[in-house]
Amino acid sequence: MTGQNEKAEERIRERTAAWRRDFHAHPELSGEERETARRIRLALNEMGIPYRCPGDYYAVIGEIRGGRPGPVVALRADMDALPLEERTGLPFASETPGVMHACGHDVHMAALLGAALRLQARRETLPGTVRFLFQPREELSPEGGAPLLIRDGYLDGVRAIFGFHQWPDLPLGTVGVHAGAMMAASDRFKITIHGHDAHAAHPDQGIDAIVGATNVLQEIYQIVSRRLNPHAVAAVSVGTIRGGTRYNVVAPEVVLEGTCRTLDQESREKVPACIRRILEGQRVSYNLQSSLEYHRGYPIVRNWTGPEQLVEETVRQVLGPGALRTDIVPELTGEDFAFYLEKVPGAFFWLGSHRAGEPFHGLHSAGMCPDEETVHYGSRLLADLAVRALEELPQDAGPAPEGLQAPSGTV
Repeated sequence: MTGQNEKAEERIRERTAAWRRDFHAHPELSGEERETARRIRLALNEMGIPYRCPGDYYAVIGEIRGGRPGPVVALRADMDALPLEERTGLPFASETPGVMHACGHDVHMAALLGAALRLQARRETLPGTVRFLFQPREELSPEGGAPLLIRDGYLDGVRAIFGFHQWPDLPLGTVGVHAGAMMAASDRFKITIHGHDAHAAHPDQGIDAIVGATNVLQEIYQIVSRRLNPHAVAAVSVGTIRGGTRYNVVAPEVVLEGTCRTLDQESREKVPACIRRILEGQRVSYNLQSSLEYHRGYPIVRNWTGPEQLVEETVRQVLGPGALRTDIVPELTGEDFAFYLEKVPGAFFWLGSHRAGEPFHGLHSAGMCPDEETVHYGSRLLADLAVRALEELPQDAGPAPEGLQAPSGTV
């Protein structure tokens, strides 16, 4: 790298770090990303990149039209923070009490702005258009923010889409990716068990909803081990239980809320049917009436073959062959990027964010702090990936991942 290139890289590094610190210090919850969107607009204005803003939510859609005709490639970053009190000790820690970028979306936004900065500098040579999707509400499961952008047409005409998540479990400078399922479908459920109250001294005069809830809980936790294919990867967890009115009263009602995570569509379809059968068994055995609210959330994140291979090639070129990790194990965490992959070809990857040998905190932890170099790696990868996709990705993006219907005209 020449001295001039080194200086340019250092300027980009400084600028993206400043963006990241500003985002980190001013986090906003899902659906409240007003100031975050304003900061993104200011950055795009400084770079001379035009943008659009939907009227009823806080997305920002930037676009660079290259000097040569070609396809449209989209890059995405999420914007929202989490309701956690930060415990990192950073000099640029959150200034908003009880709100923190504990998932690293500040890193994602800064990296995407850095990619835009790089691409704007070579705009005249780009063979097509790069669209930047700054997306709110990623943490707002089960709805998410991605469906809003799809609804409003921001994937229209897009040949391929790419995104990443900073990943504390991987060392800095490495990338985890493979074709097919990367992250799980994330569904949630609410079970209400209706009993009948009575004095605790006369339980025979009531119908104890707590007894029913105990049985339901035990059977729900056996769904994965006894009712799904042994080769399936899934988790069914109950996170809250609320019930009863007083210590000496038979509980008239108990509410259980939980989540179901699956990596294949067959298991995803089977779990709610299993829960319904469990509840029906309680009705027959204990005369307990119940209701189930089951909400389909984020789909499975399934990478397309062609775009995923392009990610691999870009990682090898930008970071070196040793940076690529294709041996990763799919995660049961969810991501609303999956909605995009159901509509157009694309790929999602994990970008390592902790220095090897140093302690780190995981996602959604009040102490989580990705190494700042992650932003620089992310901006380089996204920019080069967009260019390679414009130049090399054929109209045929490879077969659709198992369980997806290929969009018309792509395969």
